[in-house]
Amino acid sequence: MIDLIDASSYFSYLSGVLEKIHRDGVEDIVSVLLRAYDAERIVYLFGNGGSAALASHFACDLGKGTLNGSAKRFRVMALTDNVPLITAWANDSEYEDIFAQQLASFIQEDDVAFAISGSGNSPNVLRALEVAKQAGGITVGLTGFSGGKMKDLCDFCVIVPSDNMQIIEDLHLCIAHAVFSSIRRKLCRASEAVA
Repeated sequence: MIDLIDASSYFSYLSGVLEKIHRDGVEDIVSVLLRAYDAERIVYLFGNGGSAALASHFACDLGKGTLNGSAKRFRVMALTDNVPLITAWANDSEYEDIFAQQLASFIQEDDVAFAISGSGNSPNVLRALEVAKQAGGITVGLTGFSGGKMKDLCDFCVIVPSDNMQIIEDLHLCIAHAVFSSIRRKLCRASEAVA
């Protein structure tokens, strides 16, 4: 792991990793989410720690920030936000079930399971992706390092090629904002074309 001892080296390293992110993979995620929007499918977001915070943040961006004056809305839910249900599954079953059991109740074919995991190896994230695949869902992921086990469970996956968790989390937020901004622009243009 790179030891980033001061702000200048942190920003230099961040910039270098940013240049290595596959932009086509980011555009693939934009396309997947737009297809879900058009087909009125549900997008489920989940992750742990900082990734849980991003799941909530991204659900807010998609759910509210994409409103363009039409009656149509993004159908999106962060599985990280129901704390009583998460703690019930963790207490009564096991922590690995906190997302999978929520998905099992709702996910349908062509819904999107959007996983966020810095390591790509969080057991509860992997289990949820397995449930989504079994249900015929589309699996999307943001991860770091070399993708971990998650990359093989995702139909579409963007890997931040770093072994520094803070850099990975920073760039996951950048990717989420890039995806959101692109989606919002496309939806606004479509709305203007209809008007």
